[in-house]
Amino acid sequence: MKKELLVKDIIEPCGLEIISGTDYLDRPVRVPDINRPGLMLAGYLKYFEHQRIQVIGMAEMAFLESLGETLATECWKTLTGLEIPCVIITRGKSLPEHWLKLAEEAHLAVLRTLQPTTRFIGRLTDYLERRLAPSITIHGVFVDVHGIGTLITGDSGIGKSETALELIKRGHRLVADDAVVVTRVAENNLVGRAPEMIRHLMEIRGLGILDIKTLFGIRAVRLFQDINLTIHLEEWQHGKYYDRLGIDDERTEILGVSIPKTIIPVRPGRNLAGIVEVAAMNYRLKTLGFHSAQDFVNRQAELQEQGLVDTDEVNDFTHGLW
Repeated sequence: MKKELLVKDIIEPCGLEIISGTDYLDRPVRVPDINRPGLMLAGYLKYFEHQRIQVIGMAEMAFLESLGETLATECWKTLTGLEIPCVIITRGKSLPEHWLKLAEEAHLAVLRTLQPTTRFIGRLTDYLERRLAPSITIHGVFVDVHGIGTLITGDSGIGKSETALELIKRGHRLVADDAVVVTRVAENNLVGRAPEMIRHLMEIRGLGILDIKTLFGIRAVRLFQDINLTIHLEEWQHGKYYDRLGIDDERTEILGVSIPKTIIPVRPGRNLAGIVEVAAMNYRLKTLGFHSAQDFVNRQAELQEQGLVDTDEVNDFTHGLW
């Protein structure tokens, strides 16, 4: 989902002062990238990014001062005439009054910060990346299992919340129940959290709404967590092939990020919480380079080559006929 902010949304979080254009703070900010308009001030506009906030630091101010008043004013007038969100001056530098008047005439807000340019750009970029990051809401339960962010999905009533409740009793932590807000905070990094309305709450059929933080204490919840693994619960379907060895590394895509996926068939008597717990530990082992199923297949192939195991028996085991 594409997001946007308004210029007025960045003022308080980034500690900015309005020095001109108080009535023009509703221009949209759509990208987290920041631009220092040195090339633009020198007259090169070919690749100028109009959607970016323009930050003027010591280098740009020194360049403008070196041009002389008339030429510097023309450069400033060109900048303010572009369809940009706003201009931010760093290190508390002041601008000539007639420059501020030109900005007012262009309906452009000019802001100021006392921070050094590089430090401020880092702060502003971090804020914009968080606020403008794409996000969606997924139906599921999100639990921190041994530090592994485990997103449990499945049809309504399949037992997602009950599984998560048992995991919490075992010492793991709830992030979100029923609705999980997933945000892509980096190219290959997803973070999940609960909507504020249902934070720390869980619905269990027959019991109603439970406050997990109150019932189990602060150790049983967390505000957000990286999504490392998805586990999909589904009704056991007779005749459907289920991976018995763990060789098939399935993946699912969320917001363009590929995440490992495990499908767990649900039948009466299966300890789902225990299976999810072990799945998270097995994921951690794989990230450390240990792949139990692959090691088994390799060992099996070696024994076959040496003639120490019956090929038909191996095939029967592999296809679940034992």
